[in-house]
Amino acid sequence: MNDPYLSVVIPAYNEEKRITKTLDITYAYLKRQAYSWEIVVVLDGVTDGTAKKIEEFSKDKEGIRVIDRKQNRGKGYTVREGMLAAHGVVRLFTDADNSTDISHFDTMKPLFDEGCDVVIASRDPKDAEGATQAVPQPAFKRLLGNMGNLFIQIVAVHGIWDTQCGFKAFTKNASEKIFSVSHIDRWGFDIEALALARRFGFRICIIPAHWINDAESHVKLSGYIGVLLETVKIRLNIVKGVYGKKS
Repeated sequence: MNDPYLSVVIPAYNEEKRITKTLDITYAYLKRQAYSWEIVVVLDGVTDGTAKKIEEFSKDKEGIRVIDRKQNRGKGYTVREGMLAAHGVVRLFTDADNSTDISHFDTMKPLFDEGCDVVIASRDPKDAEGATQAVPQPAFKRLLGNMGNLFIQIVAVHGIWDTQCGFKAFTKNASEKIFSVSHIDRWGFDIEALALARRFGFRICIIPAHWINDAESHVKLSGYIGVLLETVKIRLNIVKGVYGKKS
């Protein structure tokens, strides 16, 4: 059996209120496509009814796999697990709240056809003209995000203004090369993935996101602080040669 063209990896932690809607939108979108696909939902030690909701939705549907890990390890670990378990020629991870709608892949696919290795969505028009936020984040989150991004650019990923949008896709080769050596288990994993993409010489392309903030987001102030600390760790890992040689 041939590998599917697209794998959609959805990391999920206590998402019983949102996962059914996201799966419904994602499944309906994929069913309309001419290419083959799979959905891989990775559960990060959930303690609510997320698994039951997925089971109910998946009944009598093909193309949905679930990795039900009982221990909570963090979003970075969960995405990494899903990306390495996926079979797709292209592997996309997206948030369980569907804040960046799956239809954005319509804009990504031509870029992969043109030879991009990594395609990311950005909420910042400095990255991609036309990027918008339908419901802006609270002011304190925007301030923290702007300050944090300047730090991230200086330390780890120069030239990308939005490293944290949870909608990123990788070719099979890029995915396996990057996620097989990545270490960050929590919120800074996006930065690590992009830093490694640069280090290994992969071509990164960016599309504009139409992003809808979810008031029930799991990211708290401690998460922002953790991202900055993990950014320093990424830089130290690069200096120490933890990730291996450049391509």
